[in-house]
Amino acid sequence: MKKRLSTSVLWLSLVCVAFGVYGESAKDGVDSPRLNGDYVAVVSNETADDAAWKSVVQALEEKYDAKVVRYSNADVGGALAELQKLRPRYVCFVAQAGEATGAFVQTVHRLTRAIDEDPYTDCIWAILTGYDAEDALRIVREKPFQVRRVLAATPLVLDCAEAGVWFSEGTKNEKWVKEPGEEPQRVQGPDDPTEELVGLFNSGKCDLFITSGHASQRDWNIGYAYPAGRFVSQSGGKLAGLTLDRRTLPIESSAPCIHLAVGNCLIGNINSTDNCMALGLIHSAGVRQMVGYVVPTWFGYMGWGLNDYFYLQPGRYTVAEAFFANGQALIHRLETAVPGINRTINEAKGERLSLTLSPAAQELGVKPGDIRGLLFDRDVVAIYGDPAWNARMLDGQNEWEQNLSVADGEAGEKVFTITLVRKPFDNTDNNGSQRGNRPFIIFLPDRLTQAEDGSVPTTILEGEAFKPMIADDFVLIPRFNLEMGKEYKIRFSAKVR
Repeated sequence: MKKRLSTSVLWLSLVCVAFGVYGESAKDGVDSPRLNGDYVAVVSNETADDAAWKSVVQALEEKYDAKVVRYSNADVGGALAELQKLRPRYVCFVAQAGEATGAFVQTVHRLTRAIDEDPYTDCIWAILTGYDAEDALRIVREKPFQVRRVLAATPLVLDCAEAGVWFSEGTKNEKWVKEPGEEPQRVQGPDDPTEELVGLFNSGKCDLFITSGHASQRDWNIGYAYPAGRFVSQSGGKLAGLTLDRRTLPIESSAPCIHLAVGNCLIGNINSTDNCMALGLIHSAGVRQMVGYVVPTWFGYMGWGLNDYFYLQPGRYTVAEAFFANGQALIHRLETAVPGINRTINEAKGERLSLTLSPAAQELGVKPGDIRGLLFDRDVVAIYGDPAWNARMLDGQNEWEQNLSVADGEAGEKVFTITLVRKPFDNTDNNGSQRGNRPFIIFLPDRLTQAEDGSVPTTILEGEAFKPMIADDFVLIPRFNLEMGKEYKIRFSAKVR
């Protein structure tokens, strides 16, 4: 079954009689991990020996008591044997811009699934890079962060944020605004939102930036169904807005920001050490963490799911946790529909796959055509930044509460409860073909013992009808309809490693 990441540092521990309760994550400035050697920095010999980048690795060692794994000959796969010995919760791939290519991203995805025998990802990871080493050092030194104000160029549920603005990429002049304590309101937007977007960035009023629409490695088009300006990369790691009337507006912000490029093609692809969108966003726009495709996107599961886990569940997951959770949701979908597929097929090469779907595929709503899309999406989305950075939405009332209780003892009973506590958010964003219906996921405080095939020997004591997937460090429950106020319980026992 699966395992995964320990976000023990994320889950609030309370002592309740005989049980420890792990529920909504800890917030308010507590740095992420509990770490203690549970963090590994993976770096090439060339980067580790570079004077400027050496300081980045040292900063990780000091901040997280990180172990360092080096590899040679530009082969990041050479780190696998050491990662299999260490079994870390967090892995930071420190890479200069010239190393952090699209191929590197794909290799890292596959590498992090190969640490043990199950098909799931074995650590929370991210690639730490930048236009220069100072960018990476700035990311490492960033303090815990809460998103209060969101800026988007795609429809968004503004109820999840304290304040925010979104412009439609599909409808000219559509703009929505929410101020603290007020309801979202539609206002008249400009014909070309470029200047307003640049102004919001430069004023520091952008904690989270969510985008869709056409993009490439060097630009992002603000309008999708109507003409508008664009953001463009420039030499020297710079970024600018280019308006329809050809004015160039520099983007210069030092305020920390998260960028989720959920629906953009290629924007996460670092195909040059200069004049590249991802590097410009990190170097000039204050982006400390970014998620984006390294290829043209069409299916969208790995992109749009970031909204479902990070944004629509305010405060529950960090960016890296949400990225991890969405990836495991995708792998579980594949593995349920075609058992063993993740072990036998590393990439979809465009041919029509002749595969027999399991009976469970129909229950999940997986169609034959979805398999190719899921395989396509699985390894082509990059996450840049520090995987243990405690960056999350300002805590808000989620649609449901979820908690994990763990009894004392090596094989103590574990109880995962889910309770719907509010009316579901009205999802105004119908963009993206792969939205919603993501499974419930909660992290375990300690890794569970695995069999040789990677599965976790488990006894389900209650709730087997919900088809729980017990991994070595997380629990996944396929989404089902919840009744208001009713507690749903999955009770099981499994040994701690």
